[in-house]
Amino acid sequence: MLKSKIIATGMFIPTQDVPNESFINHEFFDENNQKFNQPVESIIRKFSMITGIKRRRYAPDGLTASEMGARAAKQAIENAGIDPEAIDMIVVAHNYGDMKVFGDPRDMVPSLSSKVKHKLGIKNLKCIPYDIIFGCPGWVQGVIQADQAIRSSAAKTCLVIGAETLSRVLDPSDRDSMIFSDAAGACILQGVADEQSGILNSAVRSDTHEELDFIYSSSSNDGGEKLPKFIKMKGRKVYEYALKNVPTAMKECFDNSGEDIKDLKMIFMHQANEKMDAAIIKRFFELYGIKELPENVMPMNISTMGNSSVATIPTLLHQVVSGEIEGYNLEKGDLIMLASVGAGMSINAITYRW
Repeated sequence: MLKSKIIATGMFIPTQDVPNESFINHEFFDENNQKFNQPVESIIRKFSMITGIKRRRYAPDGLTASEMGARAAKQAIENAGIDPEAIDMIVVAHNYGDMKVFGDPRDMVPSLSSKVKHKLGIKNLKCIPYDIIFGCPGWVQGVIQADQAIRSSAAKTCLVIGAETLSRVLDPSDRDSMIFSDAAGACILQGVADEQSGILNSAVRSDTHEELDFIYSSSSNDGGEKLPKFIKMKGRKVYEYALKNVPTAMKECFDNSGEDIKDLKMIFMHQANEKMDAAIIKRFFELYGIKELPENVMPMNISTMGNSSVATIPTLLHQVVSGEIEGYNLEKGDLIMLASVGAGMSINAITYRW
């Protein structure tokens, strides 16, 4: 029986480092176009305490999501030691297409995956590229779909990328703009037989009733021009939704793997908000009657990387695999989970044996 195994990872992190202090001269308004009465310093300090974010990375003008994705892909291909022409499928998860500068029109034709295939110089006509728009859980969903293709023998080797330039859809007058960042991460999935390593199972959930517009697009908070539209978030509702639903969705996924919770070494959570992620993991283990969290169970890079949406989990995974996050390492046979939540609202999770 074929299993889908991650044989290599790669990432691209822009060099433009943006600390919280960069927002000191901003004027922040709420969704009703009312200016906050608090000093900006207090807003930034409270923001950092809640989210854990101290700095983030932005892509320089002209560098697009597809170019960042291609660079992350090249690293993954090199690390895998494979011929790019052997790739059967390229999946690129994103939400805003290619934008060269702030406020640019969102370019999605041709698809970002087609652009990546072109940038990689792949001539294989059977290598099929397609994009996936699935909110922040997009990269995990891309891995799930690649796994389905491999298990059905529709593909043997798949390239899955998450790339985003959220800095180009941020409203400077919205304090939530401090959350988001730019990055790209990639992995090579390959079908392997008679292996213990690989994807054990996955689960996906979609809530599109009253939850549909918890993350959405709208005009500036300061009442300025209607265009361009910026990424917006009903923070409290997102927080409550995640805490209520993500732990149970993760438990459903893990239970169906047939594994013992005591063997779970690490959880790679979407890097959305440090406080929220910690609460999700705590509630997840409490569902198993575990009050004290295992040591070093949740690696994080949000303090220096911010929330890069679809790129958070693949970049975090690459950093752990590469030994870049102190106290965390993966060895053959380790049991891990990947889990994400985001616009839609959507939740997904994967149980994986390294």
